[in-house]
Amino acid sequence: MARILNVEIPNNKRVVISLTYIFGIGKSRAQEILKQAEISEDIRVKDLSEEQLSKIRDIASQYMTEGDLRREVAINIKRLMEIKCYRGIRHRKGMPVRGQVTQKNARTRKGPRKTVAGKKGK
Repeated sequence: MARILNVEIPNNKRVVISLTYIFGIGKSRAQEILKQAEISEDIRVKDLSEEQLSKIRDIASQYMTEGDLRREVAINIKRLMEIKCYRGIRHRKGMPVRGQVTQKNARTRKGPRKTVAGKKGK
């Protein structure tokens, strides 16, 4: 497996797909990196030469990825919670932040259902 920005990317996949395993690099940014490095998107990682890998490493290192990006996102969320804005309150409560309806759905964000004891029948 090739190592780019301290992330092992899969050998048997196309380069453009393998680069998306790096946090902060999506498909469009991967295509941009390969265009700058003048490498075909269709080539597999195992077929890349060391020279091509080093070109990709140099270009990819210009972007904020992995640990730095995760830290930046965490700081932004913490700031929202500190200033007690609507989004920060939603983050703190563990509820959806971007306006989704929560009456029936949002189980991913809210977690498993917490059963509330109902009244017994008469």
